[in-house]
Amino acid sequence: MRQTIRVSAVLAVAALLTAACGSSGKSPSSTSSSSSSSPSGTTAGKFLGCMVTDTGGIDDKSFNASSYQGMLEAKAADPGKVTVKYLQSTSPADYASNISAFLGQKCGIIVTVGFLMAQATQSAAKANSSSKFAIVDYPKFPQTNIDSLTFNTVQDGFLGGYLAAGMSKTGKVATFGGQKLPTVTIYMDGFWDGVQYYNSQHHTKVTVLGWNEKTQTGEFTNSFTNLTLGQTITQQFITEGADVIFPVAGGVGLGAAKAVQNADNTAGSQKVNMEWVDTDGCISAAQYCKYFITSVEKGIQTAVKNAVLSAANKTFTGGAYIGTLANGGVALAPYHDFATKVPAALQAEINTVKAAIISGKIVPATKSPV
Repeated sequence: MRQTIRVSAVLAVAALLTAACGSSGKSPSSTSSSSSSSPSGTTAGKFLGCMVTDTGGIDDKSFNASSYQGMLEAKAADPGKVTVKYLQSTSPADYASNISAFLGQKCGIIVTVGFLMAQATQSAAKANSSSKFAIVDYPKFPQTNIDSLTFNTVQDGFLGGYLAAGMSKTGKVATFGGQKLPTVTIYMDGFWDGVQYYNSQHHTKVTVLGWNEKTQTGEFTNSFTNLTLGQTITQQFITEGADVIFPVAGGVGLGAAKAVQNADNTAGSQKVNMEWVDTDGCISAAQYCKYFITSVEKGIQTAVKNAVLSAANKTFTGGAYIGTLANGGVALAPYHDFATKVPAALQAEINTVKAAIISGKIVPATKSPV
């Protein structure tokens, strides 16, 4: 039977952007990659790709780190032509000044990372129509000199929720976000929906702590850098009985992983596990791999790499890229240490649900569609 799950209305973004731009903070942190050989911006025969991080920093084990890995992969694809560098933002107040600094260096493309950088990116693109930009995690702009790299993570979030429900022994799972942004809550919507779908298929009552897709209420750290708060929130979820945790909070997820590790060490056995976000956690946060059932990924590296190379090869057209399960732009990572722990029947169900999402038989609900 055809199974359809409703799609909800679009979450308004204007207020979020206004709030993000009202922040103030420290002056920009200027950091070049060791692979950059062009500090003035250009050299003969070289193309300079430049990236501005969000406040999580270049080594957040999540979307900033994977974005820069995409930059490095673009350089590796054509090392004779492409060189790359980045500037790190320590607060939202740094976004515009970091972009301006790179405009002064005549970068061939400026890649900005994160939903909160939208207004600074658009303003710079409007004022510099001959410059090329790409932004990770923001929908399409009218400007043709911006390449928007977005990911329909409600799809793999749904798979992550279904998997979490299937692996829970306590009947409680949990998720929380770094900030209440559409690019965060779309994951959480998918996770919540996936748990509900598992319940409908198995006649179970697995509960989701930390988020409700219908009411759009839940738990947020309001930070992508406060690991201590991530650990505290996760410990509270564990105390309430959750045994699978899904943090959607960039590097703050490391605090969640620490709480999971501590809980299992205290119990003397591995009773609590988690799912990582954005990247394959067994690669980006390998020290916690034994606790990761899977990772709910988006293909940021490939999208950024392709954007940089299109600019370098003069095939850049702007517009919007949307990563989906169908094109491989979103996915569940391999099970790694859980390859033999996730029951074969559950793995088969995940594959069936994935195919149903790709075909359109299942349409996960979200109020934050791309």
